[in-house]
Amino acid sequence: MDILKRNHVTILGSGSQTLVFGHGFGCDQKMWRLVAPRFADRYRVVLFDYVGSGLSQLDQYDPAKYASLKGYARDLIDVIEALELTNIVFVGHSVSSMIGALASTLHPEYFDRLIMVGPSPRYLNDLPGYYGGFDREDIDELLEMMQLNFSGWASYMAPAAMKNEERGELSEELERQFASRDPRIARQFAEVTFYCDCRDLLSDVQVPTLIMQCADDSIAPLEVGDYLHRHLQGSTLNRMTAKGHYPQLSQPDETYAKIDQYLLIR
Repeated sequence: MDILKRNHVTILGSGSQTLVFGHGFGCDQKMWRLVAPRFADRYRVVLFDYVGSGLSQLDQYDPAKYASLKGYARDLIDVIEALELTNIVFVGHSVSSMIGALASTLHPEYFDRLIMVGPSPRYLNDLPGYYGGFDREDIDELLEMMQLNFSGWASYMAPAAMKNEERGELSEELERQFASRDPRIARQFAEVTFYCDCRDLLSDVQVPTLIMQCADDSIAPLEVGDYLHRHLQGSTLNRMTAKGHYPQLSQPDETYAKIDQYLLIR
């Protein structure tokens, strides 16, 4: 199997170290287009689509494999091994942050650092003691909406996640991204994402990690960033001025600057 075709791998630039960018639920590698190319003058930049997303080979989607985040971590590891990469910096958005964390525990020798943009180890509240932002009923209703009215779910979810009323075109782009997904695959990915619990994984992550916490993020609230910082050894918490869950679109300059600043720290 040609992994590079399966996962629609894109390679930019060259350098002694490779940055691998992973997209979040409902999206694809195009979500990094305003940030990732800026690093191509100093780094080798790798972008890809998880199977079931973007221009990946949809016929390779296996519901059993992708019934947990392990299947998506396997995609990431496959790409790394196909390109014979080591010492990478993995930049993951949203659920991709936990996918990268999981992959780093399976093959720590491949990873130098993790950069998490809008991460969450657990979206559901587990009170007392943990606030993830959603009650079980909230997620159940979203999944039911995806089942009954997929386009309606996309038009509801996009502005709520983007949180940028001044630039409606950003919500419109995100809605198009959501709506373009295969509904069956998107619903399973949503279920895997929003019901996952990666809290026990955090103590196994051994590589330094940057947590980029967005302001007014309805998907990953401030409490989640604080929780990750407390439980990820060697982590750095960096709060952003960007609002919403997609700073790589709404504030690409700030997103680039935060990542670049962290990369310069040795």
